[in-house]
Amino acid sequence: MKVKVIPVLEDNYMYLVIEEHTREAVAVDVAVPKRLLEIVGREGVSLTTVLTTHHHWDHARGNAELARLRPGLAVLGADERICALTRRLVHGEELRFGAIHVRCLLTPGHTSGHMSYFLWEEECPDPPAVFSGDALSVAGCGLRLESTAQQMYESLTETLGSLPPETKVFCGHEHTLGNLEFAQKVEPSNDHVRAKLSWAKKRDEDDMPTVPSTLCEELLYNPFLRVAEEPVRKFTGKAAPAEVLEALCKERASFQRAAEPLQPQARALLALQWGLLGTPRQK
Repeated sequence: MKVKVIPVLEDNYMYLVIEEHTREAVAVDVAVPKRLLEIVGREGVSLTTVLTTHHHWDHARGNAELARLRPGLAVLGADERICALTRRLVHGEELRFGAIHVRCLLTPGHTSGHMSYFLWEEECPDPPAVFSGDALSVAGCGLRLESTAQQMYESLTETLGSLPPETKVFCGHEHTLGNLEFAQKVEPSNDHVRAKLSWAKKRDEDDMPTVPSTLCEELLYNPFLRVAEEPVRKFTGKAAPAEVLEALCKERASFQRAAEPLQPQARALLALQWGLLGTPRQK
């Protein structure tokens, strides 16, 4: 199993997963179809399926164009709001692409229909991988928008947190620096946070991605997976795990990095450059 990490837009990641024996490929979260097809062509693989984590435009907007360019393409996900969806998946469902197994894990929190994808190959020394979209990111997680704090807690701790510790985590965004700066605010004495933040700053300086991490690493420095730890509970002033998580989400939403985000005009221009928006018609 070969994973191509594809940075797009301001800070998104698409992924191309290649079964190296059959040369079948599966894409995850297609935002920019033209960029994806360039890499499909360069790798010489057959793209058969799109796995979409959730319906937000920066993860699913490219599905319709890709399906138009590749008739017969399967577009899979757990939410009917996903653009160009051909089949709705359910929690626990398993798929197969050559030697690659896929277990579909419903992980509500960021959205109610968020699906994460756990991939592995039997009798393979390489570790498994989870494509977690906005449910879990490096040192953080997506904003809770549609689900309860209890549902989000179960998604993070019981569903994703119980995967094998060596699992590689491929998330939907490059938010690592901001996440780690917040994690340092939550646990200023956590040496794992400090070391990871130093590493992430160097990656940022070199313009290199910080994905993947591993689940065992996340358990050491990601405050959203550490809600039972005393320093995290003390920071929030809460004790019950779901209440700790809820307080963390509120604190993270108000936490500001020093760098200013792109203005809406700049985001729109970037989307146009990547082919997400059509060029205006001439009057």
